[in-house]
Amino acid sequence: MNDIVVSVPPAASFLSVGLPLKLSFTRDQQKVMYGTTLLGWKHHAWLVCEWPLQLGHDQQIAGGTPCTVSYLHDGKLVGYRSEIRELMAVPVPLLFVAYPKAVEEMHLRKHLRVPANQPILLMKADQTGISESALPTSNYFGGLLKDLSEGGCSVVLVRRPAWLRSGATVRLEFELPGLGHVTNLTGIVKNVDTRDGNEMLGIEFRFNELEYIEYRGWGGSVRQAVEQCIYQRYQGNDLLGAR
Repeated sequence: MNDIVVSVPPAASFLSVGLPLKLSFTRDQQKVMYGTTLLGWKHHAWLVCEWPLQLGHDQQIAGGTPCTVSYLHDGKLVGYRSEIRELMAVPVPLLFVAYPKAVEEMHLRKHLRVPANQPILLMKADQTGISESALPTSNYFGGLLKDLSEGGCSVVLVRRPAWLRSGATVRLEFELPGLGHVTNLTGIVKNVDTRDGNEMLGIEFRFNELEYIEYRGWGGSVRQAVEQCIYQRYQGNDLLGAR
């Protein structure tokens, strides 16, 4: 990683409605992290976010509680130290945090990989316009997602069908734990290898085509969800930390 760069807001990359945020603070003497979405702001006053779904609407957080707000943008970890200003339950649950006085940016290594160990479904890309429900079962194949990066993933198969070869276009379906369920993400098989009797595929993602994600309490694109998942797994603790 490069050194942290500190800038005084408003930075061009800082404010964007719908931006997925990570909110971190200490609760019951334990550090907790919640995903939320930026809904708006008032310059030099506050930011308003969705109330984190995992927190529960009956939970109370004292005003003035120190927190850290962070997110990923263009390969950079961006964040600032703040405090919770107010909670609003009606007419909709909202969370207000203090506007930043200084924003920290840290460049991450390109395509940082994190380990994974969860099922993934690979589907043969439909070139004929037939709906997926009409595809024969031979065009669906299950595997195990072994690692994940912003640019792609590695998948282990017990047996590889003939069509699943280097250069093949596939559609991917898998879970990003705590964030959402990704479907129809386009991937290109870049390499095929045999390890310990299993087939290992290296797949490169192609975003902004047909992908979709069913969210778990926050908004954003599939690319942003993948970035957030990698960040959360890579960060055992806050990089900036709560005060």
